Amino acid sequence: MKKLVFLTMALVLLLVGACLAAGDDLLLEDFEIVVSGGPEGTVDFGAGNGSSVTVTEAGDIKNSGNKALKVVYDAAQGGYIYVSRGYGLDAKNANWELKPSDIKWEDYKAISFYIYGEDSKNKIAFDVKDSGGEIWRFIVEDDFKGWKRVVCSFDKFVVRDDWQPQDADNNAQLDFPIKIFQFEPLPESKGTLYFDTVELVKK
Repeated sequence: MKKLVFLTMALVLLLVGACLAAGDDLLLEDFEIVVSGGPEGTVDFGAGNGSSVTVTEAGDIKNSGNKALKVVYDAAQGGYIYVSRGYGLDAKNANWELKPSDIKWEDYKAISFYIYGEDSKNKIAFDVKDSGGEIWRFIVEDDFKGWKRVVCSFDKFVVRDDWQPQDADNNAQLDFPIKIFQFEPLPESKGTLYFDTVELVKK
């Protein structure tokens, strides 16, 4: 009888563990950093053609951990903004803790992040750069207030058609590993946004 109870409990624990493992998402970035820009920066950010952006860390509004990324922006018509983390950026300390080559990308179906909205109706592009240097885009609308998890399925990204790096392979195929993600408030808009908890979503 004791043996049967033990085996039953062991089986239950095994099944629970398997379910938890199957649902585990992978934390890619939690912004628990001292935010700085420039060549030695921890975040690669900038703006041009009349747009402006200020990027700092926030401790008062965060989704997880002790900090979130705060982005104050003014996106002018014809201008651009970028706020990036990952590998191969001009800011050499903007790398994630996990190397892209160490991630089993085939185990994941999407990338997600949390955004603190202000119901401005502004649009924000979430871009990723693939292993061939090609930029892919997912559009989010700030039509809510407070924290919201946005799940960007890999099959819903589209090739960015307004600009690509000169060295991009332009093969119109999302090639893994992904090396960079970035947030880009789109013109014409301005406001303040907070980002946190970027994860890869398990299949």
